[in-house]
Amino acid sequence: MSRPLDSASRLAVEAGALVRETIGGGKRIDYKSAVDLVTDTDRDAEALIVDGLRADFPDHTIVAEESSTGRPPEGPCWYVDPIDGTVNFVHGIPHCAVSIALIEEGRPSAAVVYDPCKEELFEAERGHGARLNGRAIGVSAAGRVADSLMVTGFPYDRREDADFYLSFFRTFMVSARDLRRFGSAALDLAYVAAGRFDGFWEFKLQPWDTAAGWLIVEEAGGMVSDMDGAAFDPWLPRILATNGSIHRECLNIIDGLSAGPDRA
Repeated sequence: MSRPLDSASRLAVEAGALVRETIGGGKRIDYKSAVDLVTDTDRDAEALIVDGLRADFPDHTIVAEESSTGRPPEGPCWYVDPIDGTVNFVHGIPHCAVSIALIEEGRPSAAVVYDPCKEELFEAERGHGARLNGRAIGVSAAGRVADSLMVTGFPYDRREDADFYLSFFRTFMVSARDLRRFGSAALDLAYVAAGRFDGFWEFKLQPWDTAAGWLIVEEAGGMVSDMDGAAFDPWLPRILATNGSIHRECLNIIDGLSAGPDRA
């Protein structure tokens, strides 16, 4: 049997080549919602990854974004996002990623986030650290939110609950050194791991968005939790990931905001 990280890395790079070749070009676009897109490249990249994982790990379950049917049964499970950042991809913005993670006993054990446009491969194995293109990476040393560069994203229901999401954006905007919104949660998490960002929060992500980044952040020395400080569950719709040093301060900021539809 293949080593999980080796398979994930190989398949992410192969799928990434499809993404790189077709970014911004003519392609069929379907709409899962007014702001949630899927393209032929999403489906082709997903099929490449799923077929490769099935060949290497026939006894494992696979949950992939474009073919998910819900929470899987117990046992080893792969979470696959063929293009995280599809809106960027469609518009020709070179900021998207292939995300692949293996979950075993409720926690990720191997993870890859690959940026095909910059050819950056973020990898992690539990207990063995995190790497970028083969070199060890670690989270930042920022000790206060005031000294931090934060990053976030807006959920697909942002038109319906804009005021709620913007309350978080505004609070962190005036609390942090600065704030970004780039459109790929997998890369946001990888950038926290690499020390480029100091913290990340977002609502209503899916497990294929966060499973790989979760492990990469932790193996780089950071912290990942629910927004109330509880253990992170990728099937729940809230995530906070930081360098660890600012985690408690971020939790306190979030706790001070008014409750909304995702905090029930």
